[in-house]
Amino acid sequence: MPTTSLLQTAPTKGHRTREAILARAVELACRLGLGGLTIGSLAAEVGLSKSGMYAHFGSKEALQLAVLDAAAREFTAAVIAPALRAPRGAPRVWALVDGWLACGRDRMPGGCVFVKASTELDEQPGPVRDRLRDQHLELGRVIARIVDGAVTEGHVAPGADPDRFAGDLHAVMLGYYHAHRLLADPQAEARARAAVAALLDAARPTEGARP
Repeated sequence: MPTTSLLQTAPTKGHRTREAILARAVELACRLGLGGLTIGSLAAEVGLSKSGMYAHFGSKEALQLAVLDAAAREFTAAVIAPALRAPRGAPRVWALVDGWLACGRDRMPGGCVFVKASTELDEQPGPVRDRLRDQHLELGRVIARIVDGAVTEGHVAPGADPDRFAGDLHAVMLGYYHAHRLLADPQAEARARAAVAALLDAARPTEGARP
């Protein structure tokens, strides 16, 4: 590998500073919502001047888009990537669920931002809402691919609709966040796991239908 490629991929000081700022911005958006996240509020949070913050992001909208992307990377690293390393089929579904539940239980800022922003932005058209929508759609596609793998492994019936399963699973997880975070329901996680088990049981192949 040429040494120039190593130089090109090495993070610069400016990049590291921006990433550190974004980590704090995701935490702030988790507390205040994306609408409450401004150049000024973030500058005060990290101890930088507003002019310095504008040099990094340029506008409130650009900051919000960058925060959504940072939250997506955090969620992917904590939940999706470990799930995709699990054995294909039902074990991979459960690995995804385990990571997602831990994300809510541990109040991971990246997951929190997506839950809050999905209701905060649902009637606010524009680039930020579009980015959030695309990220949720991509999450649905990832779940559907995991379900396709479960079909191949014989853990889910060939006639199952992966997109419907993805929507149902997403609904279970959003319900878990509501029950755990807002209602402080001590049974929230147990009920979420029972709901996922019911989804898998309903999709299980009938006797003699395994590939």
